[in-house]
Amino acid sequence: MPRMIDKYNQDVAPALKEKFKYTTPMQTPKLVKVVLNMGVGDVKENAKALEAAVNDLAKISGQKPVVTKAKKSVANFKLREGMNIGCKVTLRGERMYEFVDKLFNIALPRVRDFRGINANSFDGRGNFSMGVKEQLIFPEIDIDKVEKVRGMDITFVTTAKTDEEAKELLALLGLPFSR
Repeated sequence: MPRMIDKYNQDVAPALKEKFKYTTPMQTPKLVKVVLNMGVGDVKENAKALEAAVNDLAKISGQKPVVTKAKKSVANFKLREGMNIGCKVTLRGERMYEFVDKLFNIALPRVRDFRGINANSFDGRGNFSMGVKEQLIFPEIDIDKVEKVRGMDITFVTTAKTDEEAKELLALLGLPFSR
C-alpha cells in the first residue's frame, strides 16, 4: 500500500473533516484521478518524436499512454484531423498515489529555482492543473537519452466541491503552493 494512502487516511481526512465540519466521511474530498498530458508539436517533421514522448510518459507514470489525435484540421499549424499530436495517461488508485508521492517529494524539489506551485490554476469545481516545463525532473528519465526536452500538463481531479477544499486537500497531501 502506498504511503500517501496511509497519509490521507490518518492525517489528511481527519484534518479536512475537522476544518470544514463534515458530518459524514463521504463528504471528505479525495483524489479521484491524475491525468498526465504531453503534447508533441514537432510530430509532423519528426515521426520518432511521438514514440520518444510515449516512452518517456510510460516510464514516468508506470502505465502505457494513449496516443491522442487532432479533433479538427487547423491550416495555420499544418494540422489535419486525425493526426497524432500527443499522448496522455490517466492514473487511478495505487498508481495514482505512487505518482503523486514521487511528484511532490522527488520531482518538484529537483526543479531549478523552485518557489512553489501557483495556486491560481483551479477550475472552480475542485480540480487543479499545473504544468511541468521539462520531463527531466523525474528520476526515471535518463538525461543522456533524451532527444528533446518536453513539458507536460498534470491535472488533479478531486471530489471537492470548491477550490478552497481542493487546495486544502492538495496542500495537506504535500503539494508545495507558493505563498
